[in-house]
Amino acid sequence: MNGVHDMGGMDGFGPVLPEPNEPVFHADWERRMYALVGSVMGSAQVNLDEFRHAIERIPPARYLASSYYERWLAAAETILVERGVVTREELLALQDASIDPALIASGVATHGPSPVKSTAKPQRARYVKGARVRARNLNPVGHTRLPRYARGKAGVVARDWGVFVFPDTNAHHAGTKPQHCYSVSFDARELWGKPAGSRERVFIDLWEDYLEPLASKSNAKTANRKKAGQTGRH
Repeated sequence: MNGVHDMGGMDGFGPVLPEPNEPVFHADWERRMYALVGSVMGSAQVNLDEFRHAIERIPPARYLASSYYERWLAAAETILVERGVVTREELLALQDASIDPALIASGVATHGPSPVKSTAKPQRARYVKGARVRARNLNPVGHTRLPRYARGKAGVVARDWGVFVFPDTNAHHAGTKPQHCYSVSFDARELWGKPAGSRERVFIDLWEDYLEPLASKSNAKTANRKKAGQTGRH
């Protein structure tokens, strides 16, 4: 979906300042949040793409004002309410410590363990290393892993990672739709124009349904000659 979460290639957010010796967690509550989300996803049968989509649906102002694990918390709350484990009112009551936190744990447990997905059958890759492709210009209302800044842009397949579950359908329980996922190399100037470095390249992991073949120049010339010959016939 086209939301504020899709920040790749956007300007105005200031420089990225790496934190020297950054710890895995900055506070104990972040450590607990990490464990809690794992429990929620496992017991409530929530897949990773569904969880990401819950993060994407956080209201823009709240999303930008939240830290990484605060977004995890908001997403977990959304999923628990949507699955009927707790109500929004019960979550608000937790802020006043007027409800037993064990209620959530017991509610999640009733959903049972996540089913094991079957291994997808091997399938032939649509593209090979070196193939020229174009990212499709898609604007879905649901979840997608195709960033806006790459849509409609041409690149080259650098590597085939193999067959993976398709995020766009998996996030909405509309089927796993397994397919090949590729590392696609884009020239930085193709993405952002001449101001970008001429020797810089960006590699993006993209599923087959995000891509379409891009005819080579030689193929295009051949096609044009054939078209011209057909047009000249009487």
